[in-house]
Amino acid sequence: MTASMTAFARKETHQSWGSLSWELRSVNQRYLEPSFRLPETLKDLEPALRNQLRQALSRGKLDVTLRFYPAETTDLPLNINQARLDQVIQAVEQVQSQLNRSGHLNPLQLLQWQGVIQTPELDEAELRQTALDLFSETLAELQAARLREGEALQALIEERLQQMTTQLGLAQADLPNTLAIWQNQLREKAARLGVEISPERLEQEIAVLAQKQDVAEELDRLAAHIKEVRRALGSKGPIGRRLDFLMQEMNREANTLGSKSISLALTQISVELKVLIEQMREQIQNLE
Repeated sequence: MTASMTAFARKETHQSWGSLSWELRSVNQRYLEPSFRLPETLKDLEPALRNQLRQALSRGKLDVTLRFYPAETTDLPLNINQARLDQVIQAVEQVQSQLNRSGHLNPLQLLQWQGVIQTPELDEAELRQTALDLFSETLAELQAARLREGEALQALIEERLQQMTTQLGLAQADLPNTLAIWQNQLREKAARLGVEISPERLEQEIAVLAQKQDVAEELDRLAAHIKEVRRALGSKGPIGRRLDFLMQEMNREANTLGSKSISLALTQISVELKVLIEQMREQIQNLE
């Protein structure tokens, strides 16, 4: 299916240890070019993330952002390390006895002593796996968004192809009139110069001009290119570069058609074809 390179996806998860959120932004680029913004604690995930992207996407500039918000400590239970607290009390009492100073122990100061209050340690393995799993989900959402955008672009391209086919039909129908135009132009030139042209000479001149100005070959190649574009749109895998090449070839044929034209109708058809080709080319720049 046709996929666009322009898309956005966001996913987040909330756990007891905090929350994670991924944001993926994709725009058109000739090659696959990811850029990562990861928390320091999760920067070692980058190689695995690059590998996933290479397997899923072929082209596009991607901004990959991961945000990690640890859970507030106020939400966690307050656990006292009783053994550590007893050690601190014993040490303070010993110091007080040696200094012959009396006084009471401040409970808040004791709780502030390192190791008295126990905080649960973050399971880094679980954090990393959760981040990777969530990234896979976000990447799948990005791919789906690229496909939806690609379908819309394909519809626009197919509409332009149909309009081109119509223009080629008009050009084919106009070809017989071209001979009459050539004959009239030759007679007008001969009359202005005061020269009388025999029917045989007139036919010879028309034959020479017909050979030089024949556009049937250009029309046939344009029709063949239209078929190839349609075939590419129905194929699997990346097609953007191939379609871009086909647009160059179609534009070359349309230019030749215009340069050979000696009728206003054919010139207008050439211009219309180039406009349609340029419109398709702009859309194809966003295709993977």
